[in-house]
Amino acid sequence: MKVIVCKDYDDMSKKAADLVISNIKEKPQIKLGLATGSSPIGLYKNLISANEDGEISFKFAKSVNLDEYIGIDPANDQSYQYFMNENLFNHVSFADTKLPYAPENDEKYAEEYNKYLDDFGQRDIQILGIGENGHIAFNEPGEVLNRRTSIVKLSQSTIEANSRFFESEEDVPKYAISMGMSDIFNAKTIILLANGKKKHDAVKKLIEGNTIDPKLPASFLSLHPNVYIYVDEEAYRG
Repeated sequence: MKVIVCKDYDDMSKKAADLVISNIKEKPQIKLGLATGSSPIGLYKNLISANEDGEISFKFAKSVNLDEYIGIDPANDQSYQYFMNENLFNHVSFADTKLPYAPENDEKYAEEYNKYLDDFGQRDIQILGIGENGHIAFNEPGEVLNRRTSIVKLSQSTIEANSRFFESEEDVPKYAISMGMSDIFNAKTIILLANGKKKHDAVKKLIEGNTIDPKLPASFLSLHPNVYIYVDEEAYRG
């Protein structure tokens, strides 16, 4: 794992974007794995700017996303489809984009997404955030982790953390459809973004830990051969 400590969120976003931009220049038909949440918004803004300046184009690029809430309409402003539209897809033109979608709690939707991922093939870059409890995508801490895309029950800590986006904690969906660990690892390069003091404990355990523990899903990243961890000072030093 390569750890890049950045002075603040903007610096982190710029440096991570520079790596993505250089890869797009080398391979315009790049396959990207994308993430939602506050951490990658700055990265996406930098990609949009580079596209507007003619530095890069997404005309031949394809993307898949990590996860989505169960039973939430894509037009809902709290859906991850809406997030991606607002923060990236409405501003650049991809050849193709895809998010998992499950209108109800049924594993058949996970099976459909797994088939899509199999056909999509290996991603060149996978963007990740990290939860305060060390989750990646919606792979929550537990005794075991899912290998492939599955329907998952969100932990109480994740529901509480995500409640800031909803009118109340009760409105936060309790289930999500999420790529599994094997799906996440099917990328040549992984870029993990972490910012803010609330992420410090998870980042510290990830960087300094010498064990691989399903109770800290992010710890499995140490098994991947090409991981870049971009953190701001607050996340790194606490």
